[in-house]
Amino acid sequence: MWIPTEHEKYGVVLASFRGTVQHGLPLEIGDTVQLLEKCEGWYRGFVHKNPNAKGIFPCTYIHLKNAHIKNKGQFETVIPTEDSVITEMTSTLRDWGAMWKRLYVKNDGDLFHRLWHVMNEILDLRRQVLVGHLTNDRMKDVKQHITARLDWGNEQLSLDLVPRREFSMVDPDEISVTELFKLMEHRHRKKETPVPASTHHLFVHMKSLMSSNLGEELEVFFHIYDGRENRPLSERFFVRLNKNGVPKSPEKTERQCTLFVDLGSSDLRKDVYIVVHIMRIGRMGAGEKKNLCSIQYRRPFGCAVISIADLLTADSKDDHLLKVYACTTESEWYQIHENIIRKVNSRYNLSGSNTGLAVSLQLLHGDIEQLRREYMVLFTRGVSITKKLGFSDIIMPGEMRNDLYMTLEKGEFEKGGKSVARNVEITVYVLDIEGQVMKSYVAAGSGEPGGDVYHSFVLYHNNSPRWAEQIKLPIPVDMFRGSHVRFEFRHCSTKDKGEKKLFGYSFVHLMQEDGRTLPDGTHELIIHKCEENANLQDSSCYLKLPFSKANLPGNNQAVKGTKECFWITSFLCSTKLTQNGDMLDLLKWRAHPERINDSLLKLKEIDGSEIVKFLQDTLDTLFGILDESSQRYGLKVFDCLVHIINLLQDSKFHHFKPVMDTYIESHFAGALSYRDLIKVLKWYVDRIIDAEHQDHIQQVLNATEYIFKYIIQSRRLFALATGGQSEEEFRCCVHELFMSIRFFLSQENKITSPITQTQAVFLRTFPAVYGELLKIFTVREVAGFVRETLGSLPATARAECPLEAVKLHCIAKTVESQLYTNTESRCILLPVVLRLLQAHMQEQRDLVMCARILTSMLSLVRKYDSTATEPVVSEEVDLIVDSLLVVLMRTILEITNRPQAAGTNMRLQFQDITGEFVACLLALLRQMSDKHYQQLLQAFTSKDDLRDFLLQIFTVFRILIRPEMFLKDWTVMRLVTNNVIITTVLYLSDALRKNFLNDKFDYKVWDSYFYLSVIFINQPCLQLESFSPSKKKRVLEKYGDMRVMMGCEIFSMWQNLGEHKLNFIPAMIGPFLEVTLVPQPDLRNVMIPIFHDMMDWEQRRSGNFKQVEAKLIDKLDGLMSEGKGDETYRELFNSILLKKIERETWRESGVSLIATVTRLMERLLDYRDCVKLGEVDGKKIGCTVSLLNFYKTELNKEEMYIRYIHKLYELHLKAQNYTEASYTLLLYDELLEWSERPLREFLNYPMQSEWQRKEYLHLTIVQNFDRGKCWENGIILCRELADQYESYYDYRNLSKMRMMEASLYEKIMDQQRLEPEFFRVGFYGKKFPFFLRNKEFVCRGHDYERLEAFQQRMLNEFPHAIAMQHVNQPDQTIYQAEAQYLQIYAVSPIPESQDVLQRDGVADNIKSFYKVNHIWRFRYDRPFHKGTKDKENEFKSLWVERTSLTLVQSLPGISRWFEVEKRELVEVSPLENAIEVIENKNLQLRMLIAQCQSRQMQNINPLTMCLNGVIDAAVNGGLARYQEAFFVKDYIVNHPEDGEKIGRLRELMFEQAHILEYGLAVHEKFVPQDMRPLHKKLVDQFHVMKSSLGIQEFPAYVRASPVHFTNGSPRSSCRNSVPNIISPDGARVVARRSPLTYPAVNRYSSSSLSSQASNEVSNITGQSESSDEVFNMQPSPSTSSLSSNHSASPNVTSSAPSSTRGSPQLQDKHKHSRENSCLSSRERPVSAIYPNPLDPAQRATPHQTGDTTLPRSDPNLSAPDKVRPTFSSWSLDSVKEVNNTQFSDTVGKLLCPPVPPRPPYPGSSAKTIRSQSPVPTSRSPQKSSLPPFTPSPTECQSAGLVSNSPVLSGSYSSGISSMSRCSVSEASGTEATTGDHPAHQGPTMPNSVSSGSDELIRRENKTPPPYSVYERTNPRRPVPLPHSLSIPPSVDPPALPPKPHQQRTSSMKLVPASDPRRADGVPHVPRPRPLPRKVSQL
Repeated sequence: MWIPTEHEKYGVVLASFRGTVQHGLPLEIGDTVQLLEKCEGWYRGFVHKNPNAKGIFPCTYIHLKNAHIKNKGQFETVIPTEDSVITEMTSTLRDWGAMWKRLYVKNDGDLFHRLWHVMNEILDLRRQVLVGHLTNDRMKDVKQHITARLDWGNEQLSLDLVPRREFSMVDPDEISVTELFKLMEHRHRKKETPVPASTHHLFVHMKSLMSSNLGEELEVFFHIYDGRENRPLSERFFVRLNKNGVPKSPEKTERQCTLFVDLGSSDLRKDVYIVVHIMRIGRMGAGEKKNLCSIQYRRPFGCAVISIADLLTADSKDDHLLKVYACTTESEWYQIHENIIRKVNSRYNLSGSNTGLAVSLQLLHGDIEQLRREYMVLFTRGVSITKKLGFSDIIMPGEMRNDLYMTLEKGEFEKGGKSVARNVEITVYVLDIEGQVMKSYVAAGSGEPGGDVYHSFVLYHNNSPRWAEQIKLPIPVDMFRGSHVRFEFRHCSTKDKGEKKLFGYSFVHLMQEDGRTLPDGTHELIIHKCEENANLQDSSCYLKLPFSKANLPGNNQAVKGTKECFWITSFLCSTKLTQNGDMLDLLKWRAHPERINDSLLKLKEIDGSEIVKFLQDTLDTLFGILDESSQRYGLKVFDCLVHIINLLQDSKFHHFKPVMDTYIESHFAGALSYRDLIKVLKWYVDRIIDAEHQDHIQQVLNATEYIFKYIIQSRRLFALATGGQSEEEFRCCVHELFMSIRFFLSQENKITSPITQTQAVFLRTFPAVYGELLKIFTVREVAGFVRETLGSLPATARAECPLEAVKLHCIAKTVESQLYTNTESRCILLPVVLRLLQAHMQEQRDLVMCARILTSMLSLVRKYDSTATEPVVSEEVDLIVDSLLVVLMRTILEITNRPQAAGTNMRLQFQDITGEFVACLLALLRQMSDKHYQQLLQAFTSKDDLRDFLLQIFTVFRILIRPEMFLKDWTVMRLVTNNVIITTVLYLSDALRKNFLNDKFDYKVWDSYFYLSVIFINQPCLQLESFSPSKKKRVLEKYGDMRVMMGCEIFSMWQNLGEHKLNFIPAMIGPFLEVTLVPQPDLRNVMIPIFHDMMDWEQRRSGNFKQVEAKLIDKLDGLMSEGKGDETYRELFNSILLKKIERETWRESGVSLIATVTRLMERLLDYRDCVKLGEVDGKKIGCTVSLLNFYKTELNKEEMYIRYIHKLYELHLKAQNYTEASYTLLLYDELLEWSERPLREFLNYPMQSEWQRKEYLHLTIVQNFDRGKCWENGIILCRELADQYESYYDYRNLSKMRMMEASLYEKIMDQQRLEPEFFRVGFYGKKFPFFLRNKEFVCRGHDYERLEAFQQRMLNEFPHAIAMQHVNQPDQTIYQAEAQYLQIYAVSPIPESQDVLQRDGVADNIKSFYKVNHIWRFRYDRPFHKGTKDKENEFKSLWVERTSLTLVQSLPGISRWFEVEKRELVEVSPLENAIEVIENKNLQLRMLIAQCQSRQMQNINPLTMCLNGVIDAAVNGGLARYQEAFFVKDYIVNHPEDGEKIGRLRELMFEQAHILEYGLAVHEKFVPQDMRPLHKKLVDQFHVMKSSLGIQEFPAYVRASPVHFTNGSPRSSCRNSVPNIISPDGARVVARRSPLTYPAVNRYSSSSLSSQASNEVSNITGQSESSDEVFNMQPSPSTSSLSSNHSASPNVTSSAPSSTRGSPQLQDKHKHSRENSCLSSRERPVSAIYPNPLDPAQRATPHQTGDTTLPRSDPNLSAPDKVRPTFSSWSLDSVKEVNNTQFSDTVGKLLCPPVPPRPPYPGSSAKTIRSQSPVPTSRSPQKSSLPPFTPSPTECQSAGLVSNSPVLSGSYSSGISSMSRCSVSEASGTEATTGDHPAHQGPTMPNSVSSGSDELIRRENKTPPPYSVYERTNPRRPVPLPHSLSIPPSVDPPALPPKPHQQRTSSMKLVPASDPRRADGVPHVPRPRPLPRKVSQL
């Protein structure tokens, strides 16, 4: 049975549990669980990280922990009862663990490893705390270390700053907001700016001396030296080294390591050095030979120096190798370090090239006790302490020190009868009062223990030696009296014996008879001579002698005149001994009563360090004098006491204040002193007003605190001794004293008056008196004193008065004092405090102090509200609210609105006091209850006041919500702020409803309320979704989701508005939309219905809700681009609003709006997801295109449309898609006109005219077209710009534009362009973005990109996609799958400009553009076998499935890919397939032969390979397979309908043979000698091939039509106007009919051909997979020049693709023909001009005009006989004719060689439609049909264009013109309009000019060549032709250019006269072609 647990509530998982049992709960080791029930060894409960999943688990897996239970029951909360630091560590480490793993994933290795080490360190420390074996001090250190590490990690991981007190986390609800702010601020400042240490220490570790000439023991002395003052700063550290240069006692670390302690900050500067002196112990001369002498001397060796500044930057111990220098002359040794510092190189040199001193140096900072804790190993291992000479900057009480330092400076000695100077050594002894040598009191320095004697070093032969050697005499205080130091001087002989001979001595007393010690300074000592063997052990024999020349009697001239002297410098550093006689006189006042007055006066002149040494004795002396002679010395003693008290205010002696406090509490015994002290103090106060000099009085008042301490303590002692006598008298004295104080404080004076300064001095010290008064008086009495005293201050405050700041400072001290913490005293003091505070805050003065006071006040209100009675606290809050709430809000507003200095943000809480005022406001609002709010709102007498208050508080709240108000990691503070705000808003919303609704409605207040609510909800700190689970749980437990609470309040307030809602439509749509985008389901459910309400009210007002729709759409883009919103929101928005409008009358329009907004969301979400990707890819561009089109077509939002145009443009530039970038920018360009309309500043465009912006766009687009090698399009824009410049007579820019245009032409001809591949991509499955889902696209590949590379790129862009391995259309399961499927294969482009591509003489550089640009249609062929496959001959059953894809826009365009709009599937029979294959090969052969003839080939190899391939395949059975398959009787019988096709195939085979024969003839002419054998082989094989085909002689029509090729460009055709029959020698040409009428075939796709079929087809056509031929089976556009099903003549000089969508408008005189040409076949009128096209049923037998038989051309016939008007079909060799008069006129002068005609063949699979025009018409251009006609930019335009009729003979002068027609191929998607050619009368000369009508047409038809985008007609989504490239109107130009002042004609858009599409959407007429631009009009 399951029993609820009572005490077992909380546990930790010891081992992982899988939870495989029924109802089992999986557990992971380390999880914390809450236990709910227990049953027979099993618990039921949940894991804290997922409280919703409950289950059972074994008891043995859980370690129970004590816990505290809150809200016991169903919603109980369990908190473990463990140390709060442990709890925090545990939760923090859990959060860190997850983030630590993410760091690994992000590859942030540095932080990953650092965090790993810190986590391990925290775990170790956690174990130490849990064990519980640490001492209190150690536990404190460990916790401090833990919290420091936790804070470091939180900062590194950008987590929140944790407020702590005493290492424990603080609950924000348990403390005041002001206290919380102070804690946060303190922690931040501690983190930001650590307090610099004032004390520093230098650690030195002597390691070794490295030198080549060692061999003697060494002594090394370190000390710190001040280079500025040339004096040592520290005593010396002494290390002994052995003969190897290493320390003699390596085991004793304290003898080789030291700490130079108590260095001040002023000592860490550049000119402070570490100086090292090295002495050697050995022979006198370093190079002397060893002798028998065993006596050793201390001799100078070397010196090293290093600056302390070199150590300031080093954080750790650094090893240094110091250079050692030696003196040039030994006498300079005393100042060698100064010479090294000053770099006097002549006086020292290196002691050896490889001599160096190895030391380790490190600067440590902080108190010595702190160092002992931080560097425990250092101190436990042993380190000597080297002290500073003198006291440190701060003298600590209790510090015991008694060190006398003596420096042996110099001596002057006589030769003593010797010929050379002496070698003098000094021996130093310290002797006590009895003359005994003191043991161990002579020290050379720290590091080595002191000795009994000290020997100085010896300078060789020097009678004036200078040692400058310092020794330390640490003599105890009690042994100082009577002690003296003796110096013995000896001459050290260098003879064999090495004797040291005594020749004199000196001595000095350490203390004088009066108790003063030896004064500091230099002393000149007398050298007393003595015999060598003199006995100095009896000191009494010389102590009576004089020791110093300074104290010799005047008559002792003998001693004064002696030359021998010895100088020493002494320095005493003692806390007990003094050198000051005045101090001693004062302390011994009883011995000399007559000196008391002088001693008291001289006390002020004594050094402070002397006074504090004897502080207690001095105070006893003063109060002793006061007690005995108060009348006589009372005033002087008081002054001395004031002097001592003020002395302790100095920072150097500040630490002695506790010593005085201890004295007052424990040692002071002046029970009667209070009377005198009060009396003297009152006397001084009464004299303040009259005194001329206030300095002394100010010193007295400055000491008020301690004077009162003495008064109060004295009174207590008296009361204790007498049982409380004279109490009333004492009280009266104090009251009188305060009356005097109030009187002097009440005086109003000038600002600069000394009395004002005296008042300020008193106010500074007054608050310190409160605590002392409380020891005797009650709280109410003291509070009364304070209130009356502060109330006596003059009320008229002036801002510039310094007293005002002091007054406020006094108030601050009062509020922070112990007195104010009492509730009773607060009631008395609060009015005074508030009055003063309010005055300052209203005038915005001393705001820093005001904030401090307010903070302290409100902290106390919170702190004591639990203990105090509720009414008292409530009364205090009332007082504060009434006085300060409004003022406080105004102050915050004024501070935050102050202009900030440049470069700073509004984070003012540290530079300014905004944060503190904000905390005060929050604390006050949090303390307010219902009653307080009611009283506050009732206090407003008028609605205007209430309105102003509400506006003010809402504004303040908006400021508090700003992100910059608190630091980023202050989340705790932000949450408290938001909790206070929402609580206050809930109170104030009632006031809003009651006072500002209905007739009292106030829009401004309501708007401010809504605005506040919206930004409240959108705060980043409230977005719980971004928090970690643990943090989210903590926030929800403490505050709930405040966003939902505020959202409900908004909804409630909105519902109360009623008809006033209209005031907020559409203004609040954007803000409310932003709220609904917050990812909180409850909030969305509450807020989304408001939109329905808005739609409803707007519908009532306007009859529609266009405003709502417009605002929604405008705001959605910006908000979603910021990352707001998601797919869930889209679905919720849709479902909630659809449900809401179900019963509305306006439901239909509502559904439309919702659908529009939903679709926009879909696209915006896709766009945002794509933009998040780092690199530019197709998905991002495609998404932008989708969104751009949506704004244009569905929403008609021009500004958003233009914005996305530029976003797309930037994406293209980033991806280096320069062509696409140009097309994109054209979309904006076409929206502009050539007008002077001013345009505002927009995006990156400045304010400028429309003309200037359009000019800039044109230039930019041209530049990008140039970079994208799309020069033909750039030429169009250049021409348009040139026209504009010309109209303005801007010839300079015009010339530049013409040069630019010329450069583009040159680039077309000179530079190589790569032809891209095209790929069809299908995106299937629901996981793709909306704009791709279940759609297929054709993509333009990058340069050099093949299918495999493209497929890999797509898979990289869609890493989760699955590549489909077949090309079949997927089924519905794939469409509906929750996955991504990619289907990719290559497709072939079907160019629109067939006439350009099939024209001979046009350079390949030009053709390459038309092959792959302006492509609407693409084809993909898949071969398959139908029926039984014949193994003997597979071609019998080899069918081709041809898929044609039509795009919504042509490629290239604004994207590299466009969606497929239409898909057509056609099956090509084996016979048709064979026809296409052979026809393609014939075309290839013709082109190669033509190139060879025109010398365009660099070598003949391509022709050789092609000939070889075709002939070899034919000989080996290629064509024979076709014969076997289709020419056999069975096939002809079974397929009677294919008769014509079979004939066609036969013709093509004969034609191929004919072309081969001609090609071999050309080949023979150009073949090099080494390839002759191959040529012979080809000729032989060709004869075999002819035999296999059964060709003995070619049929007549083949013989009569030799292959024709033009030489060179159309210009050469113009020159060679007389036709010639082209033979290998270029003899002559006879015009013949060509049999090639079957349309040219596009390439097969290699991705679909089976290898076997591909090989067989290759064999038939003579292709090999390895050869790079122009026509092969691959789908690459680079290998194709002809890919449409329509065969056009290579001699056609001008043909252009058409464009129906947005096509240019024709002139009025041409409209009729254009309109009719756009009609369907049924609608079009039948006339001579508009012949009726054939029905599909008529296509099998084409109608012919004239002779229906095939013409058999005979060279002997005359031209009129040969040429007859006949209807013929043309393909490769024929001219593609346009049936209009312009064509004939303009083409008539360009003579091209005729081509062989071919018999018509109607049976092709392409279903060619033919039109006929049997009647010739007038030549007038005005009456003719004028289709748009676009020549290539490189064409010859000066000579016009010539119609090359297929029925014309070689002589053009016959004057007979035929009716021409143009075949229209469905495969190519074009249908040429029909028309008439004019009859040319008379012969036409070459290069002649056309007639007047021709000239007129040339002038009128000013049209650019093929322009950028060839648009198709699309009834669903019409996109206009870019305006910038539209056809300009045909206007007769004036004789002269227009003048500048004339109005320019703008470039008008020409609109088609009729819809270019049929009603059923089927394309029927060709796209209109742009009119040709004439050279004469340029």
